[in-house]
Amino acid sequence: MTLQQALEALKQYEQTAFALGHAMGILNYDGSTVAPKKSAIPRAVTQSELSRISYELTTSPATVEMIETLKAHQTELDFVNARKAEELFRDYDRVRRIPMDRFVEYQKLCVESDAVWHEAKVNNDFASFEPLLQKMFDMTKELATYIDPDADPYNTQLDQFERGLTTADCDKFFATVRAGIVPLLAEVVASPHQVREPLFENTFPIPVQRDFSDYIMGVLGMDRERSIIGETEHPFTTDFSPNDVRITTHYHEDTPIPSMYSVIHEGGHALYELNVDEKLSMSVLGGGVSMAIHESQSRFFENIIGRSYEFCGVILPWLTEHFPAQLSGLTQERLYRAVNASAPSLIRTEADELTYCLHIMVRYELERMMFAGTITAKELPEAWNRLYKEYLGIDVPDNKRGVLQDSHWSFGAIGYFPSYAIGSAYGAQYLEEMNKSFDVAAAVAAGDLSPVSGWLREHIWQYGKLYAPSELFRRTCGEFRPEVFIAYLNKKYREIYKL
Repeated sequence: MTLQQALEALKQYEQTAFALGHAMGILNYDGSTVAPKKSAIPRAVTQSELSRISYELTTSPATVEMIETLKAHQTELDFVNARKAEELFRDYDRVRRIPMDRFVEYQKLCVESDAVWHEAKVNNDFASFEPLLQKMFDMTKELATYIDPDADPYNTQLDQFERGLTTADCDKFFATVRAGIVPLLAEVVASPHQVREPLFENTFPIPVQRDFSDYIMGVLGMDRERSIIGETEHPFTTDFSPNDVRITTHYHEDTPIPSMYSVIHEGGHALYELNVDEKLSMSVLGGGVSMAIHESQSRFFENIIGRSYEFCGVILPWLTEHFPAQLSGLTQERLYRAVNASAPSLIRTEADELTYCLHIMVRYELERMMFAGTITAKELPEAWNRLYKEYLGIDVPDNKRGVLQDSHWSFGAIGYFPSYAIGSAYGAQYLEEMNKSFDVAAAVAAGDLSPVSGWLREHIWQYGKLYAPSELFRRTCGEFRPEVFIAYLNKKYREIYKL
């Protein structure tokens, strides 16, 4: 195969791979949003068949020849095609090591397990999910061992979501963060200036909350001709191209706050995908580069922008106009304090910035225990409850608000959780760098997030997977410094709680 033939083959490969991924993504999205409950089995059959075709495409002799030709001519390739060759080889090298029957069986398990999890969470029925959860951990570890028999399988999982990340990195990062936030949290809990906003303890009709979601998407600058919002048990974002990005949320009639921050969080993911350079769309370099970089976008918008005093001033008029009876007397200061109230809590997605990383540490410890074989899925609820008592000092009343609350384990996203905490810390450095170019608070106060989006588009979004995640972050912010995140939290919460 000549270089020109390899480049032509690459175009066809990307088109076919995108089509397969698109089809499987649509099935996943439908399964979590609008598909009938009993559709899981036929969807699992369809997705396992599509995954078989994907496996055959990735490992076919024609694909191998194409990759080898591109690698042999790497010095003749432009930067984009050279990076495509690297990504193709990485994907091929991981997939080829897994027997096809196990690869296909795993995809089927993910669909079936996720469907059972949805019902188990709604019904607070861990027993129905426990056998599939054990199988999911066992099979995920099995596949990780195929990929690299000599590595710690949990490190292989971490690397799947954040390239190069290891347990040693996580341990060091979490130790730094814990040393910074635990003493601060103790001061916050002991402060006489506690935050409790009774105005948000009311009834907020869900149809009006849906209108609020539309309003928030507009404030974020999301193009509604290229993005939509749906409803699901656990909020998520699905992207197919810069022209088709879908977010979801979950509404609670007794408060609009969780859904608002779900929309802002998922909106951060969506903005990233909507702004990848069109030239990279539908290619092996399309989409976000890693989960820590992705979560840094969602957590940045959710917290650093969305929980800022200035953003509260922007959304206050809408809230008081559309919930006049419930929010009469609400001020910018009261709203700001309400959305930043800090206290140990049960639900990760509703946790404040200060306690959030403790929720992640619990999940990280549990995943490591499961991979080490020191606990089984049957023992997970007890271990979960024990760690919540140890890390956050609270008792877990039931599995729905405990071990069943997150969807990640149900579809094999084991090793994903550390990305949330790392992404949160990245955001503080984005703010630090962004303020060197313009006054972020002033832009937000004016209700104009275009300078924020413009900066992120210039430094992060446009590149897709063109640069490795660690390189992309260094190009943007220099070396990773978790102490910047700790300083950000200290400044914010010492002001709120008058410490």
